[in-house]
Amino acid sequence: MVFSRFPLIAACAVGALATPILYDGRAPLNYTSTNIDAFQSPYVYVVKGSEAASKYVSFSTSNPPPTPLWYPKGSTKAIEQTVSVKIDNSSVFVPGNNPDNSQWGFRRTEIIAQNNRTMLQSGKTVWHFSVMRDEARPLNFTHEYQIVFAEPDDGSHVFGLKIGSSFTVPTAPKLPTKTARNLEVLDHALNVLYSTPFDLNTWHNFAIQLKKVSKLVSNNSTKPVPEGRGDFHFGLLKLPLANPKDTTEQQGDVVHRGIQEGTLEGLYYSGVFVESATGGVSAGYSSIIPAF
Repeated sequence: MVFSRFPLIAACAVGALATPILYDGRAPLNYTSTNIDAFQSPYVYVVKGSEAASKYVSFSTSNPPPTPLWYPKGSTKAIEQTVSVKIDNSSVFVPGNNPDNSQWGFRRTEIIAQNNRTMLQSGKTVWHFSVMRDEARPLNFTHEYQIVFAEPDDGSHVFGLKIGSSFTVPTAPKLPTKTARNLEVLDHALNVLYSTPFDLNTWHNFAIQLKKVSKLVSNNSTKPVPEGRGDFHFGLLKLPLANPKDTTEQQGDVVHRGIQEGTLEGLYYSGVFVESATGGVSAGYSSIIPAF
């Protein structure tokens, strides 16, 4: 049995849909492996390893069914497909197809799910997504996973959703950490805004309300970026464990160095879209709640 959970917190709320949909990333019922291999709408790119995108990303209406939040009123028929995202030892991204740039520290498969940066990050917007565990391809909670984020050009995150044990140098002595099995919503300064156990067989439904990227919480590790820049990523970005054989400086090179087991791991996604909050927030099951 699949359950659905919807938290409502100060920075997160989670569709009748309220007001205009700025981006709809819910996988259409006729979307196939051919479409994702060609990076066709509603997705613009897949950050992935050397194989075709369809090796790492697949679609289904039944295994598991998508979140029920957005079913038409009175209907039990889904309007979207569940998106399965997977990583394995081949999931090494090579920017520019230049082997010298290979990101050996990461294992990653992320769908870039937006194509109008200025529209999505102007005014008051609400970013919806639902996440479920894939127990046939379990995560390794000794690692940190960044699984949803909006990324400006400076490489920071406007907001993020993470799971697992945070990357540290040196690696923490006792892993996984106490909160490793919690989904955590982070702000731009990496403060935890909300934390909840990542339960089995449950859709965890989120929405993040943003009010202009130009007014971010300070993040001293990065330089400010102009409003209207950034990509919406959902998928698996698995950070390494620091290798004790490396120097301290090398251990901090999280992109290129570290320990990865190369196991097959996955998550399920559903209900990915961005709406304007001018008419309220879509809260599922044809209900609308006020925006903050």
